[in-house]
This record gives sequence, C-alpha cells and structure tokens, in this order.
Amino acid sequence: MKLNVKRTFLVGLAFLSISAFWGLYDFVVPLILKNTYALGDTWAGTVMAMDNIVALVLLPFFGAMSDRCTLRLGRRMPFILFGTVAAVILLLALPFVVRHGTLVVFLFTLALLLLAMGTYRSPAVALMPDVTPKPLRSKGNAIINLMGAIGSALSLVLVNFAVIRTVDAAGATQSDYTLLFVSVAIIMVVCVAVLFATIRERKLVAEMEAINYGETTSAPQPVQPTGKAKLPKDVLRSLILILFSVSLWFMGYNAVTSAFSKYATTVWGVAESAAANCMLVGTVGAIISYWPVGIISSKLGRKRVIQFGILLMVVCFLAGALLPEMSFIMYIMFALVGVGWAAINVNSFPMVVEMASGADTGKYTGYYYTFSMAAQVLTPILSGALLEHVGYHTLFPYAMVMMLGAFATFFFVKHGDSKPQAKKGLEALDVED
Repeated sequence: MKLNVKRTFLVGLAFLSISAFWGLYDFVVPLILKNTYALGDTWAGTVMAMDNIVALVLLPFFGAMSDRCTLRLGRRMPFILFGTVAAVILLLALPFVVRHGTLVVFLFTLALLLLAMGTYRSPAVALMPDVTPKPLRSKGNAIINLMGAIGSALSLVLVNFAVIRTVDAAGATQSDYTLLFVSVAIIMVVCVAVLFATIRERKLVAEMEAINYGETTSAPQPVQPTGKAKLPKDVLRSLILILFSVSLWFMGYNAVTSAFSKYATTVWGVAESAAANCMLVGTVGAIISYWPVGIISSKLGRKRVIQFGILLMVVCFLAGALLPEMSFIMYIMFALVGVGWAAINVNSFPMVVEMASGADTGKYTGYYYTFSMAAQVLTPILSGALLEHVGYHTLFPYAMVMMLGAFATFFFVKHGDSKPQAKKGLEALDVED
C-alpha cells in the first residue's frame, strides 16, 4: 500500500491557505495594534490570544458538525468553501477598516474574520485522514505539515515585497498592508479553487472506507455518519492520555518559541537577529524532517517516534538551561528541536483520529485542536508568570518539565499506533516512495 503523494499535496492546499493567513495574522496584526491604534502590550497580547480562545469553542463544534454534513460536495468541502469565501471577503475589508475605522470597528471586523477561519480549520485538517488509508496517515500528515510551513513562509516572503512604506509630513514611517492582504487573499482563493477542481471528496471517502474498514461494495457510497459510537474503555483511556500529552508538549514547545527572543536578548545579551536566526534554524529543521519522519514512522510505529521526539527535546531544553551564553551549540540545539517537534507533530494527530470511526474524524480533529489550543492559551500565562516573578532562568526548565510530563502520560497510551504490515511474495520487493 502506497501513499498517493500527489493527492495528499492537493488536499494539503487547504492547510496551506490557512497557514498563509495565520502567517499574515501573527506578523501584521500586532503591528497594526501598536502603530495604528497605539494599543499597549498587555491589551495587544489579549487581542492576539483571542484566536486561540475562539478556536477552543469553534474547532470541536465545526469538526463535529462536518461529520454530520451530507451535502453533495461532501462533509468537509462545504465548510472549506464557505469559510474561505467569508474569510477572503473580511480579509480584503480589513485594510479599509485600518485606514478609516476606529479600534472598535477594527476589532469587530477581526473577530468576524477569526470566526470565519474557525469554521473550516477542523474540516480542512480532517480531510486528509478521510481520504488516506490508516497506516499511511503519518506520511500524509507529514505532507500536510509541510504544506502548512510553505503557506507560512509565503506570507513572510510577501512581507518583504508587498508592504508599501511611506513617510508622512511629520517624518514618521507609515506602512500600508493593502497589497499584502490582497496577495494572501489570492493565495487562499487559488489554493481552494485547485482543491475543488481536483478532489472529489465523496468518491475518495467511499474508497478509503472500503480500505480502512473492509467494505466490499464496488460503487462509491456516501458515508452515513452517526457520531454516536462509544469508545471501549481502554481506547477512551488512551484518547484521554494522548490529548493530555498533546497539551503538555504544546505547553513546553510554545513556551520556548514565544519567549526565546526575550530570553536570548535579556539573559545572553545577543541581538534580536541572532535569536530570530535560532528560531529559523528550528523551523528549517522541522521542515526538512517532516517527510523522513513520516517514512520512519510507517516502519517503526508512531509511538516510538513520538517518544524519541519528546526525549530529544528534553535533552535540547536541558542544554539550553545549562548554556551560560549564546554559542554555535544553540543553533545545533534548535535544529534538533525542529527534528523532535516534527517527530511529535507528524504522528500525534494521526494517532488521535486513528481511534475515531470514519463518521467521527472531524469531531476527533476538534478534540486535538481543543487541547493544543488550550495549551497555547495557558502556557504564556504560566511561563510568563515564572519569567516575571522568579526569573528568566526558568524558561528551559519549565519546557523540560512539560515535555517530561508529556512523556509520562504518553507512555501509557496503548491505541492509535500504526502497525507496519509484513509484505509477502513479490510485494516484499516493492520499495515505498
């Protein structure tokens, strides 16, 4: 059994478009809040956390709703189409609001935009396991993560070319983000248009149901979701443990990524560019690792690879805590952090949806994002309090403790792993792509 790489890349276009938006959002919105509306850091941080808070409610809700959708386009496609159209319209309206609207109008428009994005993130991510055989979902998720990284990178590249800077009469530099917003909107529209032109969801889902659950019907039949199946107690226990593990490793990783620039400039006294380069090395390490990790996971199993990733990150965070100053070792450490994060990230989502029936994939996708988003809301508060009231030296030990906690809870997960199947006869000579 081989992964259909071309089809997975096409399915990943939905996640590419989502990540392109979030790359724009994370970079531009803080600048607008500071430079246009003169909002203080505390309130600006509250606004920036709004997307994660909204996601806690919307992602599981719309994931479960898409499970029950029976429209001709499929279960996920209607949400992707509606969400993209609504988000693009609001995205194009945002620069007009920035030029002419008050802070209240801007925040209202931004809230609507976040609502639109929240309607289709879970359905878009659930589309991959819907159309991918269970043993190949780690490989598929590697491609989805790669597509997301490409989307984020596209937004950051566009910042260098699509932001128009002018100097006003008082000599102050003004930035016009209209072209940047339009460029990202075009990326989103093109991605989703290609997705709809090439992927026939209902047909592919029926084929995958036959592969995953042994259905023998030759004609594609729409899946009739019930969403009411109860998990056996041992599977439910594994689901709860892995969801807590997801929260813990996101708390550790996110604490470092969100505070490392402050740590590096305050504790080591290096320039912001040096801290940014460390983060870039980590991102590149993850991108390079996604596909090899997916292949290795299909051979060794998801659980072993995740455990390796967790322990690798524990060692790296320990090294960060012990280093007295910035050195080349830190770049190596962040590259390995990227590898460890790829090992975790590629496999954790497929393990969660592996426990779902075909009718519940969207709901379980929502569970995954609920726990990961909750961690990203909580960890800046906890780690930030330690940084402020105890000291900056707590950053890496905090992250290390969270990763060790994740290893402890994940150790007892007994379900959701991929089971490599031995090949027989001539199949044994076949080498996977």
